[in-house]
Amino acid sequence: MAVAAAEGAEGAELCQALSRPLSLLQQPDCGRAARLRALEAIGAELRGRAVPGAVLQEVFAARLLRPLSRCLAGDAAERCRELALQLLQHGLSHGERPCEALPVLLPVLAQRLCPPPAAEPSEELRLGLVQLLLLLLQRCGPAAAPYLGDIVRVLQATLLDHYAEVRRESCRCAVACAQAMPEHFHMQSESLIKPLMQTISHQHYRVRVDVIQATGAVIQFGNGKSVDDVLSHLAQRLFDEIPKVRHAVTTVIGEWLLHLRDRYSYFHKLIPLLLGSFSDEIPENEKLAWTYWEKIGLQWEKENEEDLKDKMDFSLSPSHYPKGVTRPGLGCRELVSRNLSKILPGLCHDMTDWVVSTRVKASQLLYTLLLHAEDHITQHMELLLRTLYQSCLDEESEVVKNSVKAAELIGTFVSPKVSLRLITSAFEQTPKPSCVMVLAAVIQGSPKEILQPHVAQLGNTLSQPGVCQRSEEVFYMEQLLCCVQALIEVCQEDCKEISLQLMKVLVTIMAIPSSQDLKEKVEKTMSSLAEVQQLDSFHCLYQQHIIQLMEWVSVSCDGWSCYSPEVLQLEVIATHSGPVIGEALDDFILILKTCLQPNKDPQMRLKLFTVLSQLFQKASETINSQGLFPSYLETVIKDILAPNLQWHAGRTAAAIRATAVLCLWALIHCEMLSPKEILKVKDELMPQIIASMDEDSKITRLMACRIVDAFLKACGRQFDEDKFKNTYTEVLKRLDDASCDVRLAAAHTLANWFKCLKDSAVKSAMEGHIEFLYQELLIHLDDPDQNLQNAVLEVLKEGSVLYPDLLVREIEGVVHKHQTPLYCNQLLHHIQSAKESAL
Repeated sequence: MAVAAAEGAEGAELCQALSRPLSLLQQPDCGRAARLRALEAIGAELRGRAVPGAVLQEVFAARLLRPLSRCLAGDAAERCRELALQLLQHGLSHGERPCEALPVLLPVLAQRLCPPPAAEPSEELRLGLVQLLLLLLQRCGPAAAPYLGDIVRVLQATLLDHYAEVRRESCRCAVACAQAMPEHFHMQSESLIKPLMQTISHQHYRVRVDVIQATGAVIQFGNGKSVDDVLSHLAQRLFDEIPKVRHAVTTVIGEWLLHLRDRYSYFHKLIPLLLGSFSDEIPENEKLAWTYWEKIGLQWEKENEEDLKDKMDFSLSPSHYPKGVTRPGLGCRELVSRNLSKILPGLCHDMTDWVVSTRVKASQLLYTLLLHAEDHITQHMELLLRTLYQSCLDEESEVVKNSVKAAELIGTFVSPKVSLRLITSAFEQTPKPSCVMVLAAVIQGSPKEILQPHVAQLGNTLSQPGVCQRSEEVFYMEQLLCCVQALIEVCQEDCKEISLQLMKVLVTIMAIPSSQDLKEKVEKTMSSLAEVQQLDSFHCLYQQHIIQLMEWVSVSCDGWSCYSPEVLQLEVIATHSGPVIGEALDDFILILKTCLQPNKDPQMRLKLFTVLSQLFQKASETINSQGLFPSYLETVIKDILAPNLQWHAGRTAAAIRATAVLCLWALIHCEMLSPKEILKVKDELMPQIIASMDEDSKITRLMACRIVDAFLKACGRQFDEDKFKNTYTEVLKRLDDASCDVRLAAAHTLANWFKCLKDSAVKSAMEGHIEFLYQELLIHLDDPDQNLQNAVLEVLKEGSVLYPDLLVREIEGVVHKHQTPLYCNQLLHHIQSAKESAL
């Protein structure tokens, strides 16, 4: 009784102190300054006294609430409204029965905050009004239910306020409202979804965070049907550049999956959003998603324990599970497997979206889903493969990388009998590089023991002409190489049974015009194939398969053209096999004899002659490695080189003659064409070689001079008068050649011509020709090129032995005409010295 009396006395005293300012505040003609003084006086009284809550409540409800509310609702002075607001907040914070203020304050809040337009122009006061609403909701709780309509109407307006802080405070109000009266809130919750979604992309990230949190509470405590209205907006926020925004989305989705009343209906829509955070670049966000996901899986296990009993007892991790990856729990795996058919179609559509970030996110999610689904992937293979064929061609490298990882999981969890049948059936149409890329990834992800029964099928598929020869596109060939590398890496020694097929593929890849880098990769892969078969090097592979490889390329050699892939394949086998080509000369020479006839495609012949000349340049290391080539010389010269030395019009024909001449010179230079062999073929080749000295090609003229020189050394003493005559007349013309190299080679050849004639029986018959030759050489002795002068001097010294007196007369007849008589004098001195020595 004493306490009640004391409180009554305090209340009376407080009322007495407030009566004068309240009376002043309520006068109709009270000015702004007077109202301000009255409000300040009220505030001083309330804050200056330690008044119990019960006393304050009585005074506040009876004397202050309505005057302050009227001031807040209609005072023209902003400062007055501000002071009234502060006093109302003080009263509600410290009073014991704040619910009694609801019928008075909520209409005022609605008047000041709701359109059209909002009556309160001040941003700070609008923020204060919303804070007042939050205070009411926090203190009144379920008692605010009768006013839910007004509250929602206010929030619909304030959630779209121009002032960001008002929007943030409104989000907190929405959360408080949802939590305060869930039994009633669900009837009005849908009204808040539209303004929330209009605000979810606000430029201030803190607003976006608050909106996401509010959305979570509004739907969790409200109508779950609104999930469909917000999902696309929340999904978009997973791409937000601010980590805290993505964190908020993950939290909301996780809470829904744990606590939403009808969450089972939305699992297939919510799971992709949560799993999408597994690839968040911020570890904290990724960890949060995993933590929620594990809780969700465990909760689902408990709720469905009967259905999962057998699987819980026998759920062992596969022995071939991807290394370094933690297997998700049974509940998580089952959740994904049971909802995969609903998730995949939309996800596969996103994999080909025009927005790069969407494709990247979708590809990351696909990998996560397949990791959970394990062998349940099998029933979705056709859709998956169609999607992967397209996504593996994506211009964004991250999409391709994730797609390949997903394809590796197909190899890990799906039986090769199923996956390989579907993939190889795509090869029967027009195989794309992406098909081959997917196959390589599936092989890479497959366990060795499971793949072993299918090795032969894979080898045969890859080596089919329609697969390995389908395209010369470098990207396609790179993927084909990846397939072979994956097979070797996974199957190891089991690759021995398809070694020939893999060699065909590797030879085909190396045969396409491409970068040196790709060729080096192919060679490295060949070395790996040799290594798993315990062979010393890739040359041993060629040795093992050279006959089959020759038969493989030569099947259609009679109809080859420059576009035939077999031509390039033959080049690889011949030049890359090193010494092994010397063991397959029967097949190799037969192919050359067939393809190098004059009636065959000129471009193709040119290519093969180029290959042949390369081999001849290192004959002992290649074509003659076994010392067997000489027995094929007659065929090579008579049936291959000689027909192609015949003159035909056109640049290509000239190039063919050039390569044929080069081949012949290579044979002579590497001494495979011995003097004895030259003697056999001189009559057939000499006229054509001499004719080649007049070709447009400098290299052809040079090689022809050198070949004639070699022929003179080998059998020049056996030439008859006509051969000597025909030889020197053509060689002499080359002293006027545009090329210095050709001129010097011609001079060297003429020196040998003189040597051969010195001991010949036709020397006397050639005197007139020798005289003519002396005259021509003396002209060149005064050539502007000093190198040629020296070379011609040596030729004349060699020729002076034949008819020295004749040469002396010729010298004396022209020496006075020479700009540089030095060489003539040297030559005269040489002849004189030779005569003296003879005496």
